[in-house]
Amino acid sequence: MASFVHASWLYLITHFSDFQLACLGSFFLHESVFFLSGLPFIFIERAGWLSKYKIQTKNNSPAAQEKCITRLLLYHFGVNLPVMLFSYPVFKYMGMRSSLPLPSWKVVLVQIIFYFILEDFVFYWGHRILHTKWLYKNVHSVHHEYATPFGLTSEYAHPAEILFLGFATIIGPAITGPHLITLWLWMVLRVLETVEAHCGYHFPWSLSNFIPLYGGADFHDYHHRLLYTKSGNYSSTFVYMDWVFGTDKGYRKLKALKSTEVEDGSKQM
Repeated sequence: MASFVHASWLYLITHFSDFQLACLGSFFLHESVFFLSGLPFIFIERAGWLSKYKIQTKNNSPAAQEKCITRLLLYHFGVNLPVMLFSYPVFKYMGMRSSLPLPSWKVVLVQIIFYFILEDFVFYWGHRILHTKWLYKNVHSVHHEYATPFGLTSEYAHPAEILFLGFATIIGPAITGPHLITLWLWMVLRVLETVEAHCGYHFPWSLSNFIPLYGGADFHDYHHRLLYTKSGNYSSTFVYMDWVFGTDKGYRKLKALKSTEVEDGSKQM
């Protein structure tokens, strides 16, 4: 496996420049992972498959789904791509490289864990600020147009929010100046996490059933269903910030109530 990765990376760096890989390569990778992981949830919802795992009974109309895709393409090419192009000098200055040798798995693991911890902290406060009255009305309400989220709505947001909360994702790599392969891995994991959090389904195999403090779709779906001043659940990947500051109390009370109802129903049977 290691030799395959090494050979593949050698091919990339001998056929493409550092700028092409860091900017265009990153953009292509992001688009591929995002749409390949998010589009299936549109078809699943339209077909009515796996409905017993759907968190909300309401479905999005095909027109609403198509509007989301159209806007996403506009935002990705009009905001995300230019940001990648203009941030390249910053990442290079901070030490990002694409050359061989590749970093050890221990270095990659430590950096990825650091990115998750830092991203959770920064995202929580940024997201919570976006739920203040003026910012919600003028910026964040765009993301909340979809009270019943599906995978692709994870990146459906006002351009100002894309830049504002996108800072939480890139600040870790900007600080550490990682190898490009580490940056790509971080981007893939972050995209898959946020698509899953917005997918609208809670499966038996969902990560939140196995990883402590992992938010997942059930946690974030609650955030979309409630009014902006009362929603809570502002966390990104892991939910410890909401727990520490008590902004998930409504969600925890609802979960406890549902658990009690299930137990009472079982006793009656």
